[in-house]
Amino acid sequence: MQNFFATPRVMWMALGAALLAGCTTVGPDFKTPPAPGVKQYTRQALPTQTASAPGAMGAAQRFETVDSIAPDWWRAYGSARLDDLVNTALRSSPTLAAAEATLRQAQQTYAAQAGSTLYPTVNGKLGASRNQTNAASVGQSSNASNIFNLYNASIAVNYNFDLFGGNRRALEALAAQANYQQYQLDGARLTLAANVVTAAFTQAQLAAQIDASEAILKAQQNQLEIAVKRFDLGAAARTDVLTLQTQVEQTRATIPPLRNRLEQTDHLLAVLLGQAPGAADIPRFTLADFHLPQTLPVVVPSALVQQRPDIQASAALLHAATAQYGVAVSNLYPQINLSANLGTQALTLGALFGPGSTVWALAGQLAQPLFNAGLKAGANAAEASLQAAGANYQQTVLQALRNVADALRALDNDAQTLQAQAAADASAQESLKLVDQQYQLGAASYLQLLTAQQQAQQTRIGLISAQAQRLSDSAALYQAMGGGVLAQPATQAQTAKMSAH
Repeated sequence: MQNFFATPRVMWMALGAALLAGCTTVGPDFKTPPAPGVKQYTRQALPTQTASAPGAMGAAQRFETVDSIAPDWWRAYGSARLDDLVNTALRSSPTLAAAEATLRQAQQTYAAQAGSTLYPTVNGKLGASRNQTNAASVGQSSNASNIFNLYNASIAVNYNFDLFGGNRRALEALAAQANYQQYQLDGARLTLAANVVTAAFTQAQLAAQIDASEAILKAQQNQLEIAVKRFDLGAAARTDVLTLQTQVEQTRATIPPLRNRLEQTDHLLAVLLGQAPGAADIPRFTLADFHLPQTLPVVVPSALVQQRPDIQASAALLHAATAQYGVAVSNLYPQINLSANLGTQALTLGALFGPGSTVWALAGQLAQPLFNAGLKAGANAAEASLQAAGANYQQTVLQALRNVADALRALDNDAQTLQAQAAADASAQESLKLVDQQYQLGAASYLQLLTAQQQAQQTRIGLISAQAQRLSDSAALYQAMGGGVLAQPATQAQTAKMSAH
């Protein structure tokens, strides 16, 4: 029995050593694409700081070059209620729950495939059968017993020897797909946080615009009442009344759309928080609840690829396409399958594990494609897919650079817009103050006072929009920068290890 077990073991060891000596992995190894070579995001250099204007939202913002962005970047707005809102969304969003489940699926798919390809499969079998033979066919007397039992127990080992690395490339592709899902999850978190923050700013803007519009409407209604009285006394023409009435109704018509947008924003926030709009308790924000970040972090273009989840996800797809091309190439080479069976067989259950009951088998099979036109076409298709993934990666990087450039220019230009709106608002308020003084002295009519009030409120609406836009521009920059350093996926080390092989 000892000599019997030694023979197949030696054969396995010799064959394995010979094959391992020639083990290789065909196809290109994945290499991380080089970082962008540009030094700045925009053609013109950014100013040291943006323009400034009076008021809380008018402070100048400075650009600071940093190595990374804080993951909880929304805290820069100084609103505890906004922080709670974002954290609630990150905990409760069904979108994130779906992305997390998809990531777990990809990770478990990798683990399942790794378990069945990196290691041999071992199966145990225990069986029994009752058999009858034709005694006469083997020259025995018809009186001889031709019914017997057969018992067997065995262990079967099968292994596909990955001589040219096709299995390892397939696992490498699955690991890259898991990394892709990780970065998709990170991107979903960034987008969710940015949507919540932007929706809160929009809510505050719309509420302020509704208040200003209602103040304008009230002033116009007062003007209309005075005009009607003057018309009744014969001191005004009917056209004056109709003109003022038209203005009142036009202003009144602007308020319901603003309320509709405000309610839609509340509904959006509810869904982002994972709640039904009819059951959600959405807080109301004002622009005064937020502080404009005084310092805005900017990472250099060469470091942006490590910050943006979409770029990292595109790189993971490029990695997967590289590995899948290796799989297609390996199909052109021989495939080696090894199998072994070791067991016992006896006519009685008691003798199943006794002396002389051992049976064994050792087999190896090498399959080399001789003619299969589809294999070469498959390799060509995988190569084209790899080229497409490379081009998509380049486009993703270019789009990211554009996002940052747009955000940076918007910050500078919208700061100048706010500066002009603040100046216009100051002039309108000063004009209103002078008209009010003249009215108190009897040098201006009540209609002139109402007109000045209306102009001041209309100018204030423009100021509100400019203030809210500066808040949104800052959030857009944080999002364009990738929203913070992200945790490395758990499968990164596995992917790197397989790439090294």
